[in-house]
Amino acid sequence: MTRVFSGIQPTGDIHLGNYLGALRQWTIDQHDHVSFYCAVDLHAVTVQQNPEELRDKTLETMATLVSVGLDPEVCTLFVQSHVHFHTELAWLLECTVSFGELRRMTQFKDKAARQGDAGQEHVSAGLFTYPALMAADILLYDADRVPVGDDQRQHLELTRDVAERFNSRYGETFVIPEAAIPKVAARVMDLQEPTSKMSKSAESPQGSVGVFEAPNSIAKKFRRAVTDSENEVRFDFGEKPGVSNLLSILGAATDQDPQNLADRYTQYGPLKADTADAVISVLEPIQARRAELLADRGELQRIIGLGAHKAAEVASDTMQRARDAMGFLRA
Repeated sequence: MTRVFSGIQPTGDIHLGNYLGALRQWTIDQHDHVSFYCAVDLHAVTVQQNPEELRDKTLETMATLVSVGLDPEVCTLFVQSHVHFHTELAWLLECTVSFGELRRMTQFKDKAARQGDAGQEHVSAGLFTYPALMAADILLYDADRVPVGDDQRQHLELTRDVAERFNSRYGETFVIPEAAIPKVAARVMDLQEPTSKMSKSAESPQGSVGVFEAPNSIAKKFRRAVTDSENEVRFDFGEKPGVSNLLSILGAATDQDPQNLADRYTQYGPLKADTADAVISVLEPIQARRAELLADRGELQRIIGLGAHKAAEVASDTMQRARDAMGFLRA
């Protein structure tokens, strides 16, 4: 079967874009593929984190992944730092990728610039070498497909390049992964700035809808969603980004085509109301399930331990192949 890998950082609050654009697809893929999903806490510390908050957010993220529908008995669900092969393989790949390739990564440039704008002089080396760790995450599990957003496509291309270079130098070792970008709601946009992607770190919280936000707050945000001065409901991101964003979200929440949904509306008000209702309906059972998991930390820890064991069994085999290929002496 095809193997799939993806991860999510345990920082900030998981929002609607994370769910409709990624997590929901993960729950589908787990039944059709051999799937590996993790909370990438090692990536989180490329920027400074509060230790207690990181622990709490990692636990909450794992509860969220289960609550959205990932079954730890079906897929492999784990915390990245619990499988030490990620950092070991990352070092081998850092010695394979070039400085110039890492320097060209646009996410590093953007994040480093934001830190500079915030008056932070310290930009970690980990932020620079982050793509090598991401490549290790993927290659450890022989992933054929990697569900990624448009903003991560460059990193996946680097992963492919590094894997091909390693295979060329040392013999066939890694599977070359392909990107898998969802066709519907791959980029859920900000409700107040519909030309920008919905983000955990957006300056205005009114544009982002949290997966665990109260229903009345969600409804209020959709009522205030930016549209335009016209009255026509049309799916056209170029000319009508606000309206198209609402149609895209409604389509993803109800499994319908946004183009077809547009024909049902002549006013923006009913579109906003129906989109809010659809989102609330999707999120309510997820919110209830996570509350149960966080109330039973013993079960959550069992799930985390199970996932680490399953992941390590697979990753250790890949790591040994890579060690042998590069010429390391077996212990």
